Amino acid sequence: MDFGIKGKKALVCASSKGLGRGCAEALAGEGVNLILNARGDEALQATAQHIRVTYGVEVTAVAADITTEEGQAKVLEVAGEVDILVTNAGGPPPGMWTDWDREDFIKALDANMLTPIALIKALVPGMMERGWGRVVNITSQSVRAPIGVLGLSNAARTGLTGYVAGTSRQVADKGVTINNLLPGIHDTDRAVSLDTGVSNKEGISFEEARKKREASIPVRRYGTQEEFGATCAFLCSVHAGFIVGQNLLHDGGGTNITM
Repeated sequence: MDFGIKGKKALVCASSKGLGRGCAEALAGEGVNLILNARGDEALQATAQHIRVTYGVEVTAVAADITTEEGQAKVLEVAGEVDILVTNAGGPPPGMWTDWDREDFIKALDANMLTPIALIKALVPGMMERGWGRVVNITSQSVRAPIGVLGLSNAARTGLTGYVAGTSRQVADKGVTINNLLPGIHDTDRAVSLDTGVSNKEGISFEEARKKREASIPVRRYGTQEEFGATCAFLCSVHAGFIVGQNLLHDGGGTNITM
């Protein structure tokens, strides 16, 4: 299937590795030129060069912390007008409800709610003027079924979900769609961090912690960044123009809900 987005330009945040990189590579495979962003320049430049050589698209790498106003300004200045925006930022640390104070919540909101909103506000008006655009926010399965130890993420990402629900329906008539892509556990650094936490807390090996989590997923494995990226690329395609304001779970069936 031709996704119909060859020659478009996309900004993909936190894309030097993990799910962000999976999305960037899938878009590059469809002929999309890329603005890549991450905090670490070395890994970012390596990813950018790999994508240039592998897919033959234009790639510009901007090392910056996208969760700060300074980082956003730097990235937006380089990006200019884009057709596709994929927002992404690492999740806040796990813990218990008694562990967090106001500053912890402010940091989570800045990273996982207010940053995507700022990027949407900066880039969607141009998409609307040109009559076409796609926004995909990488959030979490926890916005559909909260995870106790991820209370900071639950709160911040659910706030973004509410914002997207209203905003997406206000811009859809201009050819712009905004949707959220909700990962469950994928084989990324985030999974390593979470499994390490379980290992330390329960006094079991890392391998045992991983097998325990895999057993809770109906497909009995973690997802891959390639699978996730392909799903993101479809949501960015010309074929997804009738998908508006949705929260698409990508979790191997791990979230046990009916709607």
